[in-house]
Amino acid sequence: MIRHIVFFSAKDETHIDQIIEGLSLLTTIPHARRLEVARNRKTDQLGNDIDIVVYGEFDSEAELAAYKAHDLYEESIKRVRPLRELRFAADYNV
Repeated sequence: MIRHIVFFSAKDETHIDQIIEGLSLLTTIPHARRLEVARNRKTDQLGNDIDIVVYGEFDSEAELAAYKAHDLYEESIKRVRPLRELRFAADYNV
């Protein structure tokens, strides 16, 4: 299984809900075993620069690739990219 985690920060705090809405399109893509989009609670004592987290689980590299190739993935990017500042992504095998 592959875990796919992406962290986002907003250019402007007023856009966080719009970013979450755009990223929520990803939850309807059928290739993920699990996909969550959530606002960061910002309770860490050392740093709270991240506004939104996307967490996904995929059965295989092929499923992750199919997810990234889906039309809704592209639509999500189109909506979110102009509103976000930082984007950090990590994929790892479990």
